[in-house]
Amino acid sequence: MPNKGVTMRKLKTVLRLYYEAKLSQRKIAKSLQLSVGVVNKYLQRAIECNLSWPLPAEYEDEAKLAAILSTVAKKTVSPDPAFDFKKTHQELKRKSTTLQLLWEEYSSITINSISYPHFCLLYRSWKKTQPQSMRQTHKAGDKVFVDYAGQTVEVIDPDTGEIRTAQIFVGILGASNYTYAEATWSQQLPDWIASHIRMLSFFGGVPTLIVPDNLRSGITKACRYEPEINATYADFIDYYKTAALPARPAKPKDKAKVENAVLVVERWILARLRNRKFIGLAELNQAIAELVSYLNQKPFKKLPGSRATAFAEIDQPALKPLPPYPYEYVNFKKARVHIDYHVELERHYYSVPYAFISKEIDIRFTASRMECWYQGKQIAIHVRSYKKGAHTTLPEHMPKSHRKHMEWTPGRFLNWATQIGSATTSLVKHLLENKPHPEQGYRSCLGLLNLEKRFGEHRLEKACDYALKIGAKTRRSVESILTRNMENTVIASSQIYTELPTDHENLRGKNYYN
Repeated sequence: MPNKGVTMRKLKTVLRLYYEAKLSQRKIAKSLQLSVGVVNKYLQRAIECNLSWPLPAEYEDEAKLAAILSTVAKKTVSPDPAFDFKKTHQELKRKSTTLQLLWEEYSSITINSISYPHFCLLYRSWKKTQPQSMRQTHKAGDKVFVDYAGQTVEVIDPDTGEIRTAQIFVGILGASNYTYAEATWSQQLPDWIASHIRMLSFFGGVPTLIVPDNLRSGITKACRYEPEINATYADFIDYYKTAALPARPAKPKDKAKVENAVLVVERWILARLRNRKFIGLAELNQAIAELVSYLNQKPFKKLPGSRATAFAEIDQPALKPLPPYPYEYVNFKKARVHIDYHVELERHYYSVPYAFISKEIDIRFTASRMECWYQGKQIAIHVRSYKKGAHTTLPEHMPKSHRKHMEWTPGRFLNWATQIGSATTSLVKHLLENKPHPEQGYRSCLGLLNLEKRFGEHRLEKACDYALKIGAKTRRSVESILTRNMENTVIASSQIYTELPTDHENLRGKNYYN
């Protein structure tokens, strides 16, 4: 099996980024928070199994894929370190040239060639002996750098009239310097994701890598070696089939492009808007868009053309196509399946197959739907409901015995309540009968009957009797009575709850409206 902590989903992503996105093993390792050794190990095993991307249909099953990757042993090759790495370094600056290609060319003309992982290791060791500061060469369509400007803009809120501060999001493509900028109300995760979506739409394609700063919205834990990416941001990255490579903490040279772009945006755009007043973000973003277009069309001083022409010639042809639909913002949470085979999401309860009772599952939810996943497999999907305390239940998630004999489980709770007393039995019966499905009353019944462990049978029975007399027929009311020691309180006649008649001559009844 894969190493502990390495999920099959990550291993599939390793194969996709290596074969489809053509990323180096080190970039894949940084993007997925894995060690280079782990990435190399499973890529070697995939090569030995003749696996590539997309995976053959028989390996879509994660268990089969785990089995094949865990049974193949790595091959060893006698090393031959003699190689001209200066030439290798120069060749890598050419478009579409990779270490894999250079190693294959080297192996084809060498009898005792070294392995590809050893070749990469020797090349990285050679690079460490070179000057520490090198001019970065950005390949076409390879990277987009994103960050927020330090400078903000005051905007009048059209709804309240108050003056609010807008944040300025900036994105720049590495090869052409083609720039995007917009204003948002905050740097929180929803605005962060939305700005990325609009930026990629502006570019008309997707780069191989997105290089963000260690903003809390995108990076959960900043680390030089293994930064942790926010789950929603990782889902966004996966949807657009790209990868995130966060800049190292306190290493501004990793994102020098966007640092310079922020400076340009502040000088060429925000400085020109300093004396204007804006009512709402839409008005500010319209003004920013006009100046961004001007900035991209502005001729270079030392190079021919402009950002726009460089983008059309260099970056645009190399960008990957956008997906058919924009990304829909997603949240994640973990939940444990209760005995009634439902999970709670924002105080609404959704069913999952009863076989997953007591299992901890992952919930992936948007504004319109929620999905339940267990060990990388989707087990349920529902339309989102915002009705508090209600249930969304699919019949296929229920046990066969529940669908045919729904009275069996209520009987179990009633038998339990009978052992405590008649008042407890009456209250449990009320809880079961006042739900669309008896199973949906299990949670309340369990909570009520479990109060016996804290307060004893005698006190629970008296508290249920007190609750019935005053008409407080809920588990929460009984717990409150017990907590306040009110079960022995004498009830005045005016406080006793009386059921209203339903057959009085002055009552129309429901048939009146049919």
